[in-house]
Amino acid sequence: MCTHLTFKYETATQALNYLALKSGGRINKMKALKLIFFSDRYHLRKYGRPITNDEYLAMEYGPVASGVKDIAEMSDFLGSKTAKYAGNFIKPIPRYDYCSINPVDTDVFSESEIEALDYVWDHFGSFDAFTLAEVTHHYPEWKRHELTLESGTNVRMDYIDFLCDPTSGHDPCCDLTAEDKEVIADMIKEKSKIANLLFG
Repeated sequence: MCTHLTFKYETATQALNYLALKSGGRINKMKALKLIFFSDRYHLRKYGRPITNDEYLAMEYGPVASGVKDIAEMSDFLGSKTAKYAGNFIKPIPRYDYCSINPVDTDVFSESEIEALDYVWDHFGSFDAFTLAEVTHHYPEWKRHELTLESGTNVRMDYIDFLCDPTSGHDPCCDLTAEDKEVIADMIKEKSKIANLLFG
């Protein structure tokens, strides 16, 4: 069973905003989504929780944080509260980009979340969207669903799999011992139980 956490739409919005500003005020949506994935992976592995708490889908071009994607696109799937908040900070640009329209509200971030975003920008920010998508295919949380994706079905991913290491030569986004992985897995499962109790 996949772990379920409570999506942090304010943090997700500001992470998108932060990356757009890092890119000069405008960024490709797919590139931003891959950078968010690596940021969530880094923060979960180092600090025991992701940044966004979003639900990830394994899709053709790699892992996609579904709520973050909706915000980047200002999708009709967004609730009114989320859409109103996000609309104050970012704006989609047809067809593939979005831009920042207000400064980042850094109050929503912890220091460790800023650390994760900066780490990922420094290590992955120079790649274009399609290169990043190809890189994500070497990570086990996506790789384990590859055959299912060939049938055209998107699959929900599990944060527990973010604790597995990628193929050789790819940045794990924080090295972990076997003991570290066990401790963090227990933390994620506990957070998931709490989220399920609170929000069903």
